[in-house]
Amino acid sequence: MSEATGLTFGAAPLRAEEQTYRKVTLRIVPFLFFCYLAAYLDRVNVAFAKLQMLDQLKFSEQTYAFGASVFFLGYVLVELPSNVILHRVGARLWIARIMITWGLLSGAMIFVRTPLSLYLVRFLLGVAEAGFIPGVLLYLTYWYPARRRGRITAIFLTAIPMASIFGGPLSGWILKAASGAHGLSGWQWLFLIETVPSLILGVVTLFYLDDRVASANWLEAEEKHLVTRNLASEEAEKEGLSQLSAAFSTPWVWLLGLIYFGIVSGIYLNSFWVPTIIKQTGVADPLTIGLLTAIPYVAAVVAMIAVNASADRRGERRWHTLLSCLVTAVGFALTAWSGGHTTLAMVGLVLAVAGASSAQAAFWSLPAAFLGGMAAAAGIALVNALGNLAGFTTNNLVGWLAGLTHSNAASLYLFAAMLAVSGALVLAIPARLVNK
Repeated sequence: MSEATGLTFGAAPLRAEEQTYRKVTLRIVPFLFFCYLAAYLDRVNVAFAKLQMLDQLKFSEQTYAFGASVFFLGYVLVELPSNVILHRVGARLWIARIMITWGLLSGAMIFVRTPLSLYLVRFLLGVAEAGFIPGVLLYLTYWYPARRRGRITAIFLTAIPMASIFGGPLSGWILKAASGAHGLSGWQWLFLIETVPSLILGVVTLFYLDDRVASANWLEAEEKHLVTRNLASEEAEKEGLSQLSAAFSTPWVWLLGLIYFGIVSGIYLNSFWVPTIIKQTGVADPLTIGLLTAIPYVAAVVAMIAVNASADRRGERRWHTLLSCLVTAVGFALTAWSGGHTTLAMVGLVLAVAGASSAQAAFWSLPAAFLGGMAAAAGIALVNALGNLAGFTTNNLVGWLAGLTHSNAASLYLFAAMLAVSGALVLAIPARLVNK
């Protein structure tokens, strides 16, 4: 028996395992959640800054769209090498580096005055943040076997909707209340205030995070053995899919990248354009827009956890991803069809945001289920990089279609179709590879 934990590993192995993983979860998941909350807020607060920034700096919708999307060029270019470096030097040092550099660059947005300066800072912000998401997803594979990872991944990824639940009203309030204070516009205060959590958490990461199970002094020896034994058993099943080359030679990895491109298109259509869509229904006040933006993301938090808990319980991944994609498609189509009616548009946005968020969380159980070791590091990064190309194409396409049609309806119908196709492609992945 361990006096520190009160566990009897021989007599009650299931209870011991549950308590051990509860201990692991309480230690690392809330911290990673808050790190991603800060990261995502820094990534998408430009969507709220846009409400004032465009008028004050005389930027067009196309300028904003390219500025929002050029982030993803930098992000995609260094995504894969960043994750390989993390695998080699450790998550503690590399995640801290990512967070501190992106925090500094997000704060530098207050100096933007021209389209070129907007493009430059957003590009460098993408370079700085690259590797965070695939790095954390890889880091979770160091602690959890596949049968536990779906729900844990969903809890971590709820940082995306939570960033909008709290970030939307906060951003709207800052734009309204801080405008003109000490000679700075509301959008400048927005970037300045919301960069502080990233910098603080980046420094804390250096002292709080453990690279591997072996260095976790807060676990008992028996608990470390239990966790490493479960991981070793799972890794043994991935023979031939643990070498770096497997990430590039396995066709399923490339197909997953294509599927994720569609899912990410839905994620970023929501992240960068929901405030604009709500404004176009006739809502003018920034704080009201922020509060309304939070509503779909409350639904998303509940949906993400429920869908992925179900996937873990049933050991089924593909249909959970597919159905979430279809809900997103219905939501986009309903929003487009609403014709500017605020209530109808909000119902559509609730479905679109909850569906896309659930699809993303369910999707990330797929690659880690059959890739291990360096192949997991490179494969997860490759899939994420391919998917995040959508961040560049989505914003530019939406901006171009909005300028052409003076409406977002065409974009919403287009991406509804894309989500339906992406969901259907998931069924091409063999169930034996991912249903664990």
